[in-house]
Amino acid sequence: MDYSMMVTVDTAYDDTVAATREALADNGFGVLTEIDVRATLKAKLDVDVPPQIILGACRPPLAHRAMQADPSIATLLPCNVVVREVAEGCIVEAIDPTAMMSFAGESEALADVAEDASARIRAALDSLTKAREAS
Repeated sequence: MDYSMMVTVDTAYDDTVAATREALADNGFGVLTEIDVRATLKAKLDVDVPPQIILGACRPPLAHRAMQADPSIATLLPCNVVVREVAEGCIVEAIDPTAMMSFAGESEALADVAEDASARIRAALDSLTKAREAS
């Protein structure tokens, strides 16, 4: 089972991070957390890696519905969205909320939330490639 959704764009890293934030916002997500992987690994391990950021994306109404159905689902929140620089430009990759259901067991309420979140994240990722094609 695939557990992530991914697009590759041929834009600069900083531009891709900004576009990703905008695409998430356009689909109802806020960024609650942010980890600069490159800076963290440099500071903690003195290693150099290409630019990479992990954005913790959350849509509060979906998070609330999910936690109402199963309070332990909070351990899987927020949804991580990663932007990393590669030779071709940048990869933007996100956890697929429907894949997270394998941890949660059978729950129609959670499945509905996961499908909604998954569709919104997929729309955000797809908009990154469509915006590039339009320019």
